[in-house]
Amino acid sequence: MAPFIQTRRTFLHSGMAAAATLASPAWLKGANAFEIGDAVLTSVSDGNLVLPLSFSYPNAPQDELVALLEKNGEPTDSLTPDCNVPILKTADRLIMFDVGSGSNFMPSAGKLLDNMAEAGFDPADVTDVIFTHGHPDHLWGLIDDFDEIVYPNASFHMGRAEWEFWSDPGTVDAMPEERKTFAVGAQNRLAVLADMINLFEPGAEVVPGVEAVDTSGHTPGHMSYMVHGGSSPVLIAGDAITHFAVSFAHPGWPSGSDQDAEKGVATRLKLLDRLAADKAMLTAYHLPKPGEGRVERDGSAYRFVASA
Repeated sequence: MAPFIQTRRTFLHSGMAAAATLASPAWLKGANAFEIGDAVLTSVSDGNLVLPLSFSYPNAPQDELVALLEKNGEPTDSLTPDCNVPILKTADRLIMFDVGSGSNFMPSAGKLLDNMAEAGFDPADVTDVIFTHGHPDHLWGLIDDFDEIVYPNASFHMGRAEWEFWSDPGTVDAMPEERKTFAVGAQNRLAVLADMINLFEPGAEVVPGVEAVDTSGHTPGHMSYMVHGGSSPVLIAGDAITHFAVSFAHPGWPSGSDQDAEKGVATRLKLLDRLAADKAMLTAYHLPKPGEGRVERDGSAYRFVASA
């Protein structure tokens, strides 16, 4: 673990977090918490994205897509998925899964640090950051406006395939024009971690009780995590579930946000089938609040049943 470093960012937020610990329980104002055995998993909001339908589901039947969005009370001119960062507090660790988008991606996102402070979490107390993948809304919050690591005392973990993809100098040139900034931003941030990253393979126990699950397709090395220790396991699915309404009702529709759309569909179907069969709990980055629940079969599709 890195030694404690008091940065300008942690100094500014430490007082806010201390006050919030006394004033605001973790399930209020941008956060939602539930127990996993002796641990507590809190989903903390980073705001939301705004994505054009033409980007998200370019090959879906547009009339069916619009009807589904209307049925779920969502805008029909764009998708506005929530961004919820899971934070797992155990007896001796405070573990974050991804770090949000920071201030340089979308104005509707980048709210994580303020919501962490309100929920009583100090970035300096984070012991581990475990990445699902290297997209901006999951990685760019690693550094703050002063170009300092926001979580100065954390150990950092990423699947080897994902690290190697984004770190490859050829990735920028290989990306479509509209995604080149994704690769440039990822490489800038991963370079900061080059001497401290812990790389692992699918199936590894990344930290005690947290198992890495291969859910590649959204990105070449996308990883989900099964958290053990409660009455039933909880899967932190990252972006393997890409959109709340569509991913369950039409898991076979290719998603424009998946780098390998065909593999993304196969991964999603396999994952939903496993979750429904095992009755495991699910939380995913872009599920709406409360953000946790179970997957049930619904004919040839699935439905998400949120926790009360």
